[in-house]
Amino acid sequence: MIAKSSRPEMYKYSHTTEVFGLEEENKILKECVTQLQEELDRIKQAPLLVCTVKSLIKGRYLVRLPNGNQFLVSKLAGCPEVNPGDAVVADQRNLVIVEKIPIIQENDVEKFLKPIHTINREPIGGLEEQRRELHEVIELPILKPELFKNIGIVPPKGVLLYGPPGTGKTLLARDIASRTKATFFHVVGSELVQKFIGEGAKLVKELFTLAKQKSPAIIFIDEIDAIASTRLDAGTGGEREVQRTFLQLLSEIDGFDPLSTVKVIGCTNRKDVLDPALLRPGRMDRLIEVPIPTIIGRREIIDLHTEGMNTNEVKHEILAGLTDGFTGADIKAACTEAGYMALRENKESITQEHFIEAIGKIKKSREENSIPGEMFG
Repeated sequence: MIAKSSRPEMYKYSHTTEVFGLEEENKILKECVTQLQEELDRIKQAPLLVCTVKSLIKGRYLVRLPNGNQFLVSKLAGCPEVNPGDAVVADQRNLVIVEKIPIIQENDVEKFLKPIHTINREPIGGLEEQRRELHEVIELPILKPELFKNIGIVPPKGVLLYGPPGTGKTLLARDIASRTKATFFHVVGSELVQKFIGEGAKLVKELFTLAKQKSPAIIFIDEIDAIASTRLDAGTGGEREVQRTFLQLLSEIDGFDPLSTVKVIGCTNRKDVLDPALLRPGRMDRLIEVPIPTIIGRREIIDLHTEGMNTNEVKHEILAGLTDGFTGADIKAACTEAGYMALRENKESITQEHFIEAIGKIKKSREENSIPGEMFG
């Protein structure tokens, strides 16, 4: 009897739970349908065109579309007042101005690279002759153009630094930028080669335009042989696009005054593959070789890199003799390696033996990864 009397209660509880579950499910489904309807309404909305207001003509607005076309249009009654130069969005069908939006600054170059306005001077050893030449062809025309006007000569528009890797070409460019207080644009040649047709040439044009706006400026194109190698009659689509970018570079170099405050410095370790059009007079006609440092230069570089190191009775002239054929980068690597050797031995200072052993290790590595000298031009 007890079991029979409990069955209606169990049924009532089960029925209530089922009703409650259906109500919750129904509520969730209604919310889902509402969200889907809102999403469908957004998809159905017609896209709006972003335009720039050029001028106001007899109560109507002359707007310019991104493709360059211009139209005389009106605006909605509820749209705020717009002035020439404002960015607006317009209906795609009749181009009626719908609303005003913040000005959109689109500059591929500034997205692509950040110009360096302040460069700290870095010590350079063994390159006094190259620094003097850069002073004459880059620094003086920017800081004292009246000297060239008085004497009646035209300085080069651009300079090409060439030599083996690690000899300090980039350091020289940064050094001259710091001395002229110029904005420094560091671009790698391969970065100017873009995926779509015309994008590389556009990037070059915008780079020079931005440099003129932020002058005095120095455009340093590292590994310039990536876009300026000798042109061939036939090639793939990619090669033709590289040539378009190169032609735009030549056009931009031709387009500014030799005494302007924008200078171009190219850098390469493959001068032999460069197109003669780049090196003709009026473009990058000043070629500055940055060679392997001499023993005097190596001594200066060793002095610079060991200046902040805790050394014990190290004779720099002996180390300079042992590093024959080393570049500045090799010497820096040897000094760092000597410090690691001292750390492994728990020494508080770096000895002559550490340096000699480190030089031997770097020399062995150079021999295993040697590069033919004729590649450097």
